[in-house]
Amino acid sequence: MFLPKYPDNPTPPPAHIHTPTAPTPVRRSLPSVSIDQKTVAAVLVGGVVLTALLAAVAVTAISVAIAAVVLRSLLRDQHRR
Repeated sequence: MFLPKYPDNPTPPPAHIHTPTAPTPVRRSLPSVSIDQKTVAAVLVGGVVLTALLAAVAVTAISVAIAAVVLRSLLRDQHRR
């Protein structure tokens, strides 16, 4: 009842012949780069170190700026007296 009915004489699908209008360009593969865990670890550690150095420079610059403003304020008050 639910079995499919197959044709007695199956006909093959017609062959499709495609002729390109222009020659296809030659694809060249890129050289493969193997990345191991040591390289990834080195890049991560380098990134962390550079980020820490950048943060240290920023904190130092802010500290020097605050110290300069305080010293300028103290010296200005001293000259007014």
